[in-house]
Amino acid sequence: MSNPRRIAVVGAGVIGRHHGLVISQLADRTELVAVADIDTGRAEQLAAERGGRPYPSLAAALAAEEIDVVVVCTPTGLHGEVAVEALRAGKHVIVEKPAELTVARTDEIIEARDKAGTLVTVISQHRFDPATETTLAAIGRGEFGRLTSGIASIDWWRGQSYYDSGDWRGTWELDGGGALMNQGVHTVDLLVAALGRPVEVFAYAGTLAHERIEVEDVAVGVVRFDSGALGVLHATTAAYPGLSARLQVHGDRGSAVIDNDQLAFFHATAAGREPEEKLMGTTQSTSVPTAGSNPGSLSDAHRLQYLNFLGALDGTEQLRVDLETNRQSIGVITGAYESARTGRPVRLS
Repeated sequence: MSNPRRIAVVGAGVIGRHHGLVISQLADRTELVAVADIDTGRAEQLAAERGGRPYPSLAAALAAEEIDVVVVCTPTGLHGEVAVEALRAGKHVIVEKPAELTVARTDEIIEARDKAGTLVTVISQHRFDPATETTLAAIGRGEFGRLTSGIASIDWWRGQSYYDSGDWRGTWELDGGGALMNQGVHTVDLLVAALGRPVEVFAYAGTLAHERIEVEDVAVGVVRFDSGALGVLHATTAAYPGLSARLQVHGDRGSAVIDNDQLAFFHATAAGREPEEKLMGTTQSTSVPTAGSNPGSLSDAHRLQYLNFLGALDGTEQLRVDLETNRQSIGVITGAYESARTGRPVRLS
């Protein structure tokens, strides 16, 4: 086996600590050698827990350590800056979702990646959940028939203390948006993965249950895809006490419902068979074990994405989530924000 990949984590907050956990779980293939954070106390704490040396910046870590992969866990509005710095140093990059706040800034990372000739993946761990894999595989085999519609719904609660816990939370500059961008991006990503290329979006958004934030805590919208399929967006952090993240995908031969990473409903028609007539939507549901069904198992889906990335570095697997994949989801979300501001539908590039 080759030597472990030497990893630096930039950003030692909640999600940075989670990446530190995943890296420690893959100790036979990865080694945490550096933790960088402008809050040196946080960097020191994570380094003490998971290994490596603390640094006040990525530049300092790059100057002192041999690094193969940089993991970007900063506030979203700094993702591009850190990722480009790492790419210009010739490093591979794992960047937390979303890649950046706009399509244009995502394109800057793509350009830097292409010049560097290295690999970049964006954390979209729910694509690795068994429920998602089951659904997308059936769609790929044509077992849902013609895709007709989908719904991405996130019914969560975030108290005021959540937004007050960091100066960057709830700001356009660093958070890039509210319920739709920050909490909803994963479910929007799955909607795009299922229904294909989005071409138009129309939306409304509002801030209805929180104070001292710039961004929305409620957003609703509709998306048109190039196949003709239609999608519904619903994201909120104002649904007390907090419910679920839910994806529905429908075709003329099958449907699926994924609720909190669980395959709550699944029906597909194999090739060569005629779909059965059903009344009132009554069909037995199917469930499969999934990662992320409780907070303690959250790391497993991240771990699976890390394994895919490491396999791609070794040349044994195809990278399953790249910047272009995430670019489409960012386009839907930023297009929804533009539509909410202007009151008009927005065409997506």
